[in-house]
Amino acid sequence: MDVNPDKLNAFIGKMLGDVGAAMNASLMLIGDKLGLYKTLSEKGPFTPAELAQATETSERYVREWLSAQAASGYVEYDAASGKFSMTPEQTLVFGNDESPVFMGAVGDLVAATFLDEPKVSDAFKTGRGVGWNKRSECLFCGTARFFRTGYKHHLVQEWLPALDGVVEKLERGARVADVGCGHGVSTRLMAEAFPNSRFVGFDYHPGSIETARRTTKDGGLADRVRFDVHSANTYPAGDYDLVCFFDCLHDMGDPVGAMKHVRETMAADGTCMLVEPFAHDRLEDNLTPVGRIFYAASTVICTPASLDQEVGMALGAQAGEARLRDVANKGGFTRFRRATETPFNLILEARV
Repeated sequence: MDVNPDKLNAFIGKMLGDVGAAMNASLMLIGDKLGLYKTLSEKGPFTPAELAQATETSERYVREWLSAQAASGYVEYDAASGKFSMTPEQTLVFGNDESPVFMGAVGDLVAATFLDEPKVSDAFKTGRGVGWNKRSECLFCGTARFFRTGYKHHLVQEWLPALDGVVEKLERGARVADVGCGHGVSTRLMAEAFPNSRFVGFDYHPGSIETARRTTKDGGLADRVRFDVHSANTYPAGDYDLVCFFDCLHDMGDPVGAMKHVRETMAADGTCMLVEPFAHDRLEDNLTPVGRIFYAASTVICTPASLDQEVGMALGAQAGEARLRDVANKGGFTRFRRATETPFNLILEARV
């Protein structure tokens, strides 16, 4: 082989960075779970002993954790004082779960991919799927917290207003179905913003529906929000003014069937909103840092979920607008447009 030493060294450097990130994923989970990031950002600078005392953890473990975080550039270290701190930027990403760029929930998602690796490896050999209802519990919690950030800061403020006439209906009082709702984060955010409307969330995973019901009751929204266990092809008709799919249509085995069912259950002038991971239509245009994350998630989460269901279309998390348009058209929708977008999501509007 004719090896270019400069390219080889650059590639090794890239791999070292990737290995470091992978090794620190569990430390991100620990820092988020034990409140280490949050406490350090709100009350620091701290020595390891001070942070351990403030979080009721062991100093020796905290010392090593802080050292790894400093080496990763996730926290700052001052050699003169021996104290660690977080910059405003680091705080927004790790220390403040209300931030529009909060990433602290990533640890749960990464953990789920490792915990479920034996199932996915077996699926590679058999071609069968791994259903959402067969995954590790941390996947459900991590997904809810990870997507909450985008929904909280964009759904009511930008995405719904981008749809034709939908906000006006919601303000007057509309019927809304949130299909594949998971823990119901998106459902509750809409219900909080539009008290005159009524919302129902559907998901085929009983554990997620149970969590959604409990959280909704605790939040005082049970008078206008309910949750039921149903798949995208079986939820009952309700003459819905708005039917939403938040980052889930591509996970479904039969997305065309799901869209056909939307037509049968929505009002004649209703709207279907698809929120999907951002993707261009060509593979070569998705070879980006964001595409890298989404293709990885698609390999171990989204594609196996679809292949575990009837039809098993396996759109994948990087389906792109053209393929999603084709799904909507085959489902009977004649009007389809990109209402808006973010670097992480496509917001698509489908109407009859």
